[in-house]
Parts: sequence; C-alpha cells; structure tokens
Amino acid sequence: MVPGMDAAAFRSRFPALEGTVYLASCSLGARSIDLDAALTRMLDTMAEPGVPWPQFEAQVSEARARFAALIGARPDQIAIVPNASIGAYQVASALEWASRPTVVTTVAEFPSVAHVWLAQRPRGARVVYVREREDTVRAGDYLAEIDARTGLVSIPLVTYRSGARLPVADVAAAAHGAGARVFVDAYQAAGVVPVDVTELGCDYLVSGTLKYLLGLPGVAFLYVRSPSDADRAPRLTGWYGRVDPLAFDPQRLDFPDEARRLETGTPAVPALYTANAGMALLNRLDRRAVQRHVASLVAYAAGQLAAQGERLQLPVAPADRGAHVALIDANAPALAAWLASRRIVVSPRCDVARLSFHYYNTTADVDAVCAGIARYRRTRPD
Repeated sequence: MVPGMDAAAFRSRFPALEGTVYLASCSLGARSIDLDAALTRMLDTMAEPGVPWPQFEAQVSEARARFAALIGARPDQIAIVPNASIGAYQVASALEWASRPTVVTTVAEFPSVAHVWLAQRPRGARVVYVREREDTVRAGDYLAEIDARTGLVSIPLVTYRSGARLPVADVAAAAHGAGARVFVDAYQAAGVVPVDVTELGCDYLVSGTLKYLLGLPGVAFLYVRSPSDADRAPRLTGWYGRVDPLAFDPQRLDFPDEARRLETGTPAVPALYTANAGMALLNRLDRRAVQRHVASLVAYAAGQLAAQGERLQLPVAPADRGAHVALIDANAPALAAWLASRRIVVSPRCDVARLSFHYYNTTADVDAVCAGIARYRRTRPD
C-alpha cells in the first residue's frame, strides 16, 4: 500500500480535536476512532464463545511485526515489554560489568532509563553523565567519555525535556569503535521522526505505544540487534521468554535465539489492540510528510512564542529539534492547568511546559495556545 493520507484526513480520525487544542502527544497521544474501535473489537472477542487467547496471541504477533516494520528491523529482533524501564533492565541484566564497567549516559536521559543504569552500581557499573549545552547534547561530549572501559552508551534519540534530536549515529559509531554497545530511547521520536535502526547503528532501542504511536500505556518494544549476543541470560523472565511458551514446563529454563528471550509474562492485551490500531493508522501516512509537517509547526510555535517574549528551551538548529517546544515557566503545572481549563492541553515537566505536535495538529492550534499563554501572562503576572 502506498502511504498518502493527508493531515486533514488524519485529523478527522480524532473527533475530540474539534473542541480541544491537544498539544500533549509527548505524554499521551490523542484518542482516535481507531483506538475506540480496537477496544470494541477486544470486548466483542471476549463475548464470543470459547476462550479468546488465540485472538489475543495474534495481537502479540501483529504488534511485533508492525513495530519491526516501523523501525526497519525484523520481528525476531523485537521483544514486547511493559515499559522502557523493563526494557532497559533486561538489557542491563544481561551484561557483565567487570571488564567494562562504565555506562555513558546524559543528564538529558529520561529518569526511567537513567535510574536503571544507576541501579547497576552494586553489580560494578560506573555511571558517567554527559552534560547538556545550549539545550542539546553534543556528539563530542559523548565521545570524550567513551574509552576502552565503556560497556554501554545510552543516548535518547529525542530528549524528553527540551525536545533535542541527538546525534545518535555519530555516537554509536564511536561507541562501537571502542567496543561498547549502544542503547537508544526513541519514545519521543517513533511516530513523528523516521526511525531506522540500521542508519542509527544501535544495538538496542526502546519505544512505546502511549505517545506518538497513538496507543495506550502498558506496551513497549525493545529492539535487539543480535538477540543471542549477550554476556549472560536475563535475570527477569517469564513464560513468554521460553523457546516454546506453550510447553508449560516449570522445570525447564530455556531462551530462544530471538529478542523474545527478554520477554516476561503476559502482555497488556488492551494496550496491544490499541498499539496495532495506532501503528496501522501511522502506516497510512508518508513518514517524511509527517516529519516535515511537525517540523514546520515546531518552528512556527517557536517563532510565535519568542516574539511574545517567552523563554524557550530549544536547540537553535531546526535539524536538531524533535516534535515539541519546551517553554520555561517557574510554575509550569499552573500554566498547564490554566490552559486545560480552556481546553488547551500541554504537558508540564517541572519548570517547562511542553507543546508537542503530531500530524493532526495545525497552525490554528499554535495560534490558539500562543494566544492562551499571552492571556495567562496578562491575568497572572506573577
């Protein structure tokens, strides 16, 4: 099928957007009619005679294949996990830290991932943080920390706070040159920024369904370039991680030579249905058109807000930006709540309010949020 649904047709799949300016996809994607239909299908399946597990299992296989296609991987390289933390832990638990104890990460890493690396310190890991400069993280600063003692380099494709797109391919090449593995968090990218694991050159990549992939919380995906190339078997496992899950043998612990070896127990079935609905919808789009559309909205919003005198945390170069604009505000939750009361939804994180964009957003949405922020400043000068 040739992708080609335009932005207006895509937006029509999200009826709630007619009465709401929704700029929080970096936290939770908007609700679509496709998501609703998927949940209805699941409930209808449960009402049919018989046990619905075969249909649920089909959703697992479909999700694995859809995400693999989205990032240029094979289905056998994809593990289905509950969230990014479990994905990162599964990677960490299969590595030995004695000869290569250093994990190079960044202060811009999402805590859910960074905390997993810190938790490896009792096993011998040493965590080094690369600084953030001018609202981004530079490849040279990563490279300065990578040496023969580095076991893992962790780098987000797009940072969760400032929305900076980081130089993953350059860092990965340097890490591999030093003999280290590379872990990429693509939660803030997949769905609006084209992702190709071959181009990135990473060993691991994690992303989930609840943000730009337009699903619900409960399902994430872990790409593993070489599933059997690990220092040891993972320490967290379950029946889905067996060579034959349906053998139901409590006395045998075997691991397939696939990324499934990192899976644990039964995945969240409702989230799987919505994940497949979201990815099927995205598959109808031209990914480059989505990227251009989102980039234009980010640039437009940044220009409007800067003209209003707002302070932004945003990389200078458009090519270094992801899908959101971070507006600095000492009480971002208060600003977000004020806007929400006027049906303008943004995502606050500490002292920034994130305005994030998907293919369903328009310049009218940008105009509305900018006008709302200007009004907030007039009525709440503190």
